[in-house]
Amino acid sequence: MAEEEIKQTTATEAPEAQAPKAKAAKKGKRIVSSGAVHIQATFNNTIISVTDKTGAVLAASSAGANGFRGSKKGTAFAAGVAAEKALDIAKKNHALNSVDVFVSGIGLGRDAAIRAISTVGIKIDSITDVTPIAHGGVRPKGERKP
Repeated sequence: MAEEEIKQTTATEAPEAQAPKAKAAKKGKRIVSSGAVHIQATFNNTIISVTDKTGAVLAASSAGANGFRGSKKGTAFAAGVAAEKALDIAKKNHALNSVDVFVSGIGLGRDAAIRAISTVGIKIDSITDVTPIAHGGVRPKGERKP
């Protein structure tokens, strides 16, 4: 008799555990009118990240992600294609219409990526160069040599 009670309680609990859960409400796409474009231009590749004002990435692209391989990734044309793709995604999905541009690095894609932003139809509010400048570093650890 005790076994029957155990079987009955497990039989009644099992359907409850398998009951479908309510689906969570899907978030809508964020509408961001102004944001920032970060361009990292190296000799080997150019990486474009489109963010909102807080720094959350909306879209990203690179020359390598667009099918360019080897030495072709470092060209100005590849940087322009990468910038157009990232900004098209941001414009379609998030209604982006004005950006601040932050450029880092010394590669060939710096100017081409900025030109590509204006050809997509997004207004450029400011352009800032954030390339780090070497200054010789701090004093090394240890005694000074005479």
